Amino acid sequence: MCIRGFRFLINACILLSLTSLISALEPQLGSTRVVFQTNYGDIEFGFFPTVAPKTVDHIFKLVRLGGYNTNHFFRVDKGFVAQVADVMGGRSASMNEEQRKEAEKTVVGEFSKVKHVRGILSMGRYEDPDSGSSSFSILLGDAPHLDGTYAIFGKVTKGDDTLKKLEQLPTRKEGIFVMPTERITILSSYYYDTETDNCEQDRSILKRRLAATAVEVEKQRMKCFP
Repeated sequence: MCIRGFRFLINACILLSLTSLISALEPQLGSTRVVFQTNYGDIEFGFFPTVAPKTVDHIFKLVRLGGYNTNHFFRVDKGFVAQVADVMGGRSASMNEEQRKEAEKTVVGEFSKVKHVRGILSMGRYEDPDSGSSSFSILLGDAPHLDGTYAIFGKVTKGDDTLKKLEQLPTRKEGIFVMPTERITILSSYYYDTETDNCEQDRSILKRRLAATAVEVEKQRMKCFP
């Protein structure tokens, strides 16, 4: 009985140590959350600032500037990725100078040991490992062949139900890409800090929502009332 109890204790200690080690290896999310409001629902994600700090800074600045508003998901490959278009060519609204300046930047390939699994955010790029710009993918399944060759910078925190809706949409094949037959628009975007919990945060979020949708409102006004 004592031997069995001792073995159980040893096994429990080993399991606890392995769990702690795995947890230590997992990247920690920062407190910032970004929400993309699409015509199929919201997708919320957070950043890994210690894994890809330059990529996080660049993408978050584009979000703050409203760069992703009126952009879209040009690729939805079920079980693989849903990819956001590059904002330079993917937006339906024109860009201001500040947005354009940030969108034209590229970031170095901040490759890591983080795994490509469902919900992970991974930068798009060309053959040049330092050609990442503003297009990125949300993983819809495990893709170990991408590990170490594409920069992971965050993960989805809410909105898996929206991703499932996107996966059910009809698609067409163009070369290596599986693309939706209808436009999946990022109507607007906003961000907030999970460590802030007061009325000021709610007011700030509301302001961002209104500012983000203003682009679409103006676009429709100009279209319908020239």
